[in-house]
Order: sequence, then structure tokens, then C-alpha cells
Amino acid sequence: MDQGTIGSIFTVVVFLCFIGIVWWAFAGRNKKDFDEAANLPFADEDKEKSDKDKQES
Repeated sequence: MDQGTIGSIFTVVVFLCFIGIVWWAFAGRNKKDFDEAANLPFADEDKEKSDKDKQES
């Protein structure tokens, strides 16, 4: 195998990995988990605010 063939095979493998990651990210069964993860920063703010309120009391 020459360098061109190896480069072509590598390109196809990387492209297939990319397609797999995109498919996984947009699959409907992951929506609940991703929505939950997207709201984590807001949950931390609520916890920090309640901790501050307790310390000020």
C-alpha cells in the first residue's frame, strides 16, 4: 500500500467516526439526558443561592 491509499483509508475512517458521533448526538433517545445536562449550570446557581441565604441567616 502506498501513502495515498493509506491517506484515503484514514479519511474514510475519520468520516465514518464523525457520522457516528453526529448520529449519536442527535438520536432521540439521548434527548432527555442532554436536556438534563444542559440545565445543570442553572441547578448549581439555585443551590449556591440557597446556601448563601442559609449563611446570612
